[in-house]
Amino acid sequence: MAVRSPLKYDSGNLKEMSSAEVDQIVDQIVYQYSLNPSVSLSVVSSGGTLGTITDTRLQAGAMSQTNSSFPSEATTAEPSIVTVNYDKISQSVASVSPINDSGTLFPLFYNSGNMQAMSLQDVKDTFLHPAIDLLSAATTTSQQGGTYHISTSSGVSGSTIVSGTPIFLDTRADTTAYTNAGLDSATGEVLDQPTTITNFYLQRIDGSDTSYTNPFFINAGNNLQEFNATTFKSLMQGWIRQTAAASSEGYKITYSLGASGSGNTRGTGMSDTRLNGSGNYQTRQVSDDYRAQEFPDGTPTSISTYYLRIQKS
Repeated sequence: MAVRSPLKYDSGNLKEMSSAEVDQIVDQIVYQYSLNPSVSLSVVSSGGTLGTITDTRLQAGAMSQTNSSFPSEATTAEPSIVTVNYDKISQSVASVSPINDSGTLFPLFYNSGNMQAMSLQDVKDTFLHPAIDLLSAATTTSQQGGTYHISTSSGVSGSTIVSGTPIFLDTRADTTAYTNAGLDSATGEVLDQPTTITNFYLQRIDGSDTSYTNPFFINAGNNLQEFNATTFKSLMQGWIRQTAAASSEGYKITYSLGASGSGNTRGTGMSDTRLNGSGNYQTRQVSDDYRAQEFPDGTPTSISTYYLRIQKS
């Protein structure tokens, strides 16, 4: 590993940047990534590449009826589980071709008193890999700009919603919707009457355009020159995008979705909750027809919690 101290102009001399100034460049590289992420997530109607997560809820059992007496609770159908699958997040990875190193492409540093251009490995060790470390962290600040998290709100300060369509809904049976009078229907009360407890949305974190000092390089005329800000930002954006998309050194960014897995969790967990009752037994006589049905009941219980995770690999 070769972390270098890039050279900067200071009062007529070229001096080594401090570690704080290097960190400022790393923050700017993170911002450049946020402007055009090479590993992106989108919300689709179905068939998302990150896989499937599941919401469950209770629904009423089917109504039983006889013409002589009420069907017993033991013979009346129990509430059953409704399962809804969500596979709404897709990951795409861009193909990136950054500018190749000509030998003098990257910033200068002092090597035993002599000025030398950084190698690509130097740039990775000094700038790119630290930027990926920030981007893949568990936090959701501007230093993770261009990466993603889950929220229960459609509007989150410091983030931009990817789609107004929730990527997961936690639903439960709406016990207030089931009434004894519902047994007046020839088929009994409607079986599945859900209510949405929580919506979950995919958000992309906004970057922050931080200040930094432009380093020096050797130009085509073999002269020392301070990087033009636009040129340096474009150069670093190309390489951070390539690193995130295709690093072979353990710095490629990937996302996963599920109850377990490796990497850092991003945002809130998505809970699947369900009522835990054994059935609210109801009877009703309609003319000479004796009817019975069991409605969902109980208290909310957590069944599974799913997470969006980010990792470098």
